[in-house]
Amino acid sequence: MAYIKVNQEKVTKDVAKQLIDMCPFNAFDYQDAYLSINASCKICKMCVKKGPLGVCELIDNPKPKIDKSKYNGIAVFIEQHQNIAHPVSWELIGKAKELSKKSKEEVFAVVCGNDVSNIVDQALSYGVDKVYVYQDEAFKDFNVELYTNVAEAFFNKYQNNVILFGGTPLGRSFAPKVAARLKTGLTADCTMLDMTETKDLLQIRPAFGGNIMAKIHTPNDRPQMATIRYKMFDQADVVKPHGKAIYEDTISILKDTSISILDHYAKPRVNDISDAEVIIAVGRAFKKQKDLELIEPLRKKLNAEIACTRPMIENGWFDAKKQIGLSGRTVKPKLIINLGISGAVQYIEGMKDSELIITVNKDKHNKLFNISHYAIVGDIYEVLPELNKLVDEILEAKNGI
Repeated sequence: MAYIKVNQEKVTKDVAKQLIDMCPFNAFDYQDAYLSINASCKICKMCVKKGPLGVCELIDNPKPKIDKSKYNGIAVFIEQHQNIAHPVSWELIGKAKELSKKSKEEVFAVVCGNDVSNIVDQALSYGVDKVYVYQDEAFKDFNVELYTNVAEAFFNKYQNNVILFGGTPLGRSFAPKVAARLKTGLTADCTMLDMTETKDLLQIRPAFGGNIMAKIHTPNDRPQMATIRYKMFDQADVVKPHGKAIYEDTISILKDTSISILDHYAKPRVNDISDAEVIIAVGRAFKKQKDLELIEPLRKKLNAEIACTRPMIENGWFDAKKQIGLSGRTVKPKLIINLGISGAVQYIEGMKDSELIITVNKDKHNKLFNISHYAIVGDIYEVLPELNKLVDEILEAKNGI
């Protein structure tokens, strides 16, 4: 791994000041005549190229290349609660099957729980090659310590090339612990995945506040791991099963845990905008919270869910569960109507795969117009009444009034 070395024998007070002033990331600390580099260093190499000659030196110790032939298969951990699989698992299998066409690998599902035969049958119906089943009374409820032991046992035995997890609250607590246990990396909240012919996973996700798309490539680390949000990919097609279920021996898996489940409290079910078929999304163009009443007639006519952008959460107008975007929910409705939304990349990434997109904004250069099927340039306060009239006319014509 590359790092910057400071040759202390060449450091003076003036040299230290020059490097501190030069560094765009404030990565230098100078104390007691000692110049050090802190965690803010991005290895941009400016200090090496333009700093005082010989003071800073790039040390590049490349990681030894691994034998990629030893690692095979794309595995998806099937998230389940009370023996019901989370739909994100079937989306990941769909993506894994797509990636496997490039890398010529098998696709595996890993199921952990107790009495999970129905989930095993489901996984096979989505066309996986093998389902590895870790069935034990101890695994009935999710326990991050025990499930990590399962993941470790699975990888140690089968040496998989890729392991994918859902970017859910459960997956976000589980996947990092697995990555730490297996001493590998993890890319969180990927928006795209690709695969090279040499079986290297390309993990793509927004970075620097969504201003760039980072493509993360880890050719010398296995397994390659990523979490992906719900509704980011298409669900796998149901096919005639061809794979087989392999029930693993769980006796040797360590079941000691410091976590005790004392009781269960059922969380009240709420409407999740990720599952909505019609969404009306509102942005900062609404000047007052009371003005949101203007969308109520349209919401009722379309039986729509109301969603919003981050500024509306910060205003305290909506619950955070109503936010669309990379820091909120990813949605794929049949229809989404964007009202007065600026079109930041974080929001676009969260809804770009909607079937029909209608955008209303007075800025004709709004980025949402680039992905919208219908664009209306105008003030929402003027357009909304007309939009209500238009929907009335459509519904009347449909009902033959």
